[in-house]
Amino acid sequence: MNGSKILVIAPHPDDEVLGCGGIIKKLTSQQNEVWVLIMTRGKKGMYSEERVLNVRHEALQAHKLLDVSGTRFFDFSAPDLDLVSVSELSLAISEVINEILPDTVFLPFRGDLHHDHKAVFNAGLVATRPLKNSTIKKIYSYETLSETEWAAPFSDDAFVPDFFVNISGVFDAKLKAMKCYKSQLREFPNPRSLKSIEALANLRGSTVGFTHAEAFMIVRIIEG
Repeated sequence: MNGSKILVIAPHPDDEVLGCGGIIKKLTSQQNEVWVLIMTRGKKGMYSEERVLNVRHEALQAHKLLDVSGTRFFDFSAPDLDLVSVSELSLAISEVINEILPDTVFLPFRGDLHHDHKAVFNAGLVATRPLKNSTIKKIYSYETLSETEWAAPFSDDAFVPDFFVNISGVFDAKLKAMKCYKSQLREFPNPRSLKSIEALANLRGSTVGFTHAEAFMIVRIIEG
């Protein structure tokens, strides 16, 4: 994948590190460009401007550690993406895609508990349609602790990974990036704890013979 352009789309700050922090660092260390698009800011009245600016600063610190090429922030209201039309969200995502021209896109999983995640997946799928001149050849869904595993226990919402990436050599970088999100980290056994992040990486890794791995579901791969 050397020389590729990758876009990671996150509903909220820290989703990108929880789901893709390892593969981001691995890809950037292999001379690929990785861009991150964060879709939301906290809803006015629910989140202060100071809190919004702080978490965005944390995001930029984390992305610097992961050697992210660039970060884009949208101002859609969290947690209200279910009130925004798919067309409005997809058009906004399309603008970033047309600017960056990625060949690979990572989306949150459609079955996640949080409706913001579902909305971003649906809009992302529209924005990445395989039209004739599209640069996008690969689309994956990532899992997000405290969202993916808390979904309803039905087959349609089950995260069944079929693509695994060995992140053993870059796992420390993922943890360091997550430590930048001081406002989002919690103590174990909360899933957004460093111990839970390592436990999931160990589980995914042991599934395929590695110490640490990140797991994804393939949405689409186009060859040729």
